[in-house]
Amino acid sequence: MKPRALIKPLLYAAVFVAGQAVAAPSAQQVVTASPIDDIVAQYPAMLKQGIQDGLAQVGHLPPAVTATIGQVVSLSFRDADIEQQIVENLENNLTSEQLASVHSWYETPVARKIAEAEIAASAPSVWKDIQAQGPELSRKYRNTERSRMFERYDRAARATESAVDTTMAVQLGLASAMVSLSPNSMSQDELRQAIESQRSTLRGVVGQQVFDSYLYTYEDISAQEMNLYLDFLESPPGVAFSRTVASSIQQAISEPIESVSAQMARLLSPTGGSQ
Repeated sequence: MKPRALIKPLLYAAVFVAGQAVAAPSAQQVVTASPIDDIVAQYPAMLKQGIQDGLAQVGHLPPAVTATIGQVVSLSFRDADIEQQIVENLENNLTSEQLASVHSWYETPVARKIAEAEIAASAPSVWKDIQAQGPELSRKYRNTERSRMFERYDRAARATESAVDTTMAVQLGLASAMVSLSPNSMSQDELRQAIESQRSTLRGVVGQQVFDSYLYTYEDISAQEMNLYLDFLESPPGVAFSRTVASSIQQAISEPIESVSAQMARLLSPTGGSQ
């Protein structure tokens, strides 16, 4: 073959490879590169535990009913569904340039280190450790740079607001089941308004929990590394990513609430619990 005959196919091949190299990552690739998919995988267990804890405060229930309610929650809140909601909203809300920027951040060594810490701290089993160590960590970091960084972190990541929204969604599901057993039960809208009126009080309680979790999660992350992380979270791509992820999780959790509460009401009713 003549050398000239190789020029065109090689040129086409080079253009193809270059095009692949600069192609923007998909929303799914961004989620996979981030810790989001691993953290979301913990959500069904967290929601199940939250509702079971709430039921334990209401009163004693037969073990079979509690186990069945746990199964209902597990089947209603699937991590695959939550992740898919996040991916779809990222595709709709972020530009290809923003997706590429977020993906690039999560490919850095600092981001990977922080992601590992966030994944480890998201396990439901770790929450007891966070609660136990919270007061000590608060004393340890009082009036330090790490403590002062929290405001930046909380504002950029919407950590407290997202936690409050999730907690209220769980409360709504539990309360819906409880009031449905009463002959003079409130409507869903009235119940939602009643729970919403408690937001400021709940925010204070949840805010302290988020602060404790922040100190625990990032204890081994240096101030320099945290500053890099906060710079990312405060950047336009970081803001768009964090807000979309938070709203997507809230959407994916809130939508099944009515169905879950209806199933719980059947299970908690005298006839339902005896079946």
